[in-house]
Amino acid sequence: MEDTSQTPAPVSLKQAFLYWLKLGFISFGGPAGQIAIMHHDLVEKKRWISEQRFLHALNYCMVLPGPEAQQLATYIGWLMHRTWGGLIAGGLFVLPSFFILTGLAWVYMAYGSLAVVAGVLYGIKPAVVAIVLFAAYRIGRRVLKNSILCSLSALAFIAIFAFRLPFPLIVIAAGVIGHFGARLAPGSFTAGGGHGASNKDYGTALIDDDTPTPAHALFSWAKLWRGLAVGVGIWLVAMTALALTYGWQGAYTQMGWFFTKAALLTFGGAYAVLPYVYQGAVEHYHWLTPTQMMDGLALGETTPGPLIMVVTFVGFVGGWLTHVLGVDAAFASALMAASIVTLFTFLPSFIFILLGGPFIETTHGNLKFSAPLSAITAAVVGVILNLAVFFAYHVLWPDGWANAVDVTALVMVMMATLAVFRFNVGSIPVILSCGFAGMVWRMLV
Repeated sequence: MEDTSQTPAPVSLKQAFLYWLKLGFISFGGPAGQIAIMHHDLVEKKRWISEQRFLHALNYCMVLPGPEAQQLATYIGWLMHRTWGGLIAGGLFVLPSFFILTGLAWVYMAYGSLAVVAGVLYGIKPAVVAIVLFAAYRIGRRVLKNSILCSLSALAFIAIFAFRLPFPLIVIAAGVIGHFGARLAPGSFTAGGGHGASNKDYGTALIDDDTPTPAHALFSWAKLWRGLAVGVGIWLVAMTALALTYGWQGAYTQMGWFFTKAALLTFGGAYAVLPYVYQGAVEHYHWLTPTQMMDGLALGETTPGPLIMVVTFVGFVGGWLTHVLGVDAAFASALMAASIVTLFTFLPSFIFILLGGPFIETTHGNLKFSAPLSAITAAVVGVILNLAVFFAYHVLWPDGWANAVDVTALVMVMMATLAVFRFNVGSIPVILSCGFAGMVWRMLV
């Protein structure tokens, strides 16, 4: 039996590279599943990082706009192997999904009108509703440890569902509540389980609770400004090149601009950002239809990587339909658009981690900083539940409230929900089963 009292051997960049590459291909299950995989591998099995350091990094990533699982991988990679470690970890978390999803998007656009493909997509959407609902339940079960955090989650749901308050406002309010609440009831806002955390002692970690912060992770204003200049400079060069080549109103330029705003103005990971993306890409720019957006989410659920990779599908479809590179270059236009959208969506995530990481490393174990993050994490649960309701509406009433409910879709939602809640069936088997059922149903009717 392994002696967990001994510190694990140092991990080389090559060893880390191989792990992050493997993770990029097996990271199914949305943010909850992906973070659970990292917790099992890095905290419990490999002991590269301790439970509390892992949770502290997770809480920081949860408060950031963007995909928290990818940001957490970037954070741990950076903490272990400096900037290159962060770029490798975060990049490999995304790249496998990018290539898989662009391939699926091509099949969808080229052959999506076939009855077989349409039937599969029809069946997958009810499964997505059940999976998002289960994600809200699973995260809530880990995070909502007391009545105060439960109340915060409920208030966040009411605020975004009933009053349509912007998510940044909800995040700020939750952070303020956590800040002052920690003074009145500090035990209610301590960092605790989330996405599979269990607060067990797994032994001495390579980066343990009391391990000194590595030299490269120490905060300094010089490093902050230098990193900010590099990050903003990359964005400016890319955006300027698009504007000069295609014009400010060009589809590629507007995609870069819109997904920059999506990356900066939306918080809580993919589950919170998707309504904003839907509003912009479908209702404002008309890059794709509501049905195509739901199909993209369904395909995103079947691929590894962060769920926010659905934006790659959005870009691909938008590029295919706008024919920016010409009517005879639909695939090239689509691939270019998918690449642009992915770049502008994930660039801010790398900037946030590489700039904010040194400051966050100075605050682990400090309730003054961890309490607002815990409160925000609780509020995010309410936002995820709101997204489940949002998707359920579009699946069960595809033509609006005035029309009858889609009874077949309702039955499939109920069966998928029963499978994931009662029998703990994984997301991939549920999606594949529902896709097969949808295909059979469409072939029969």
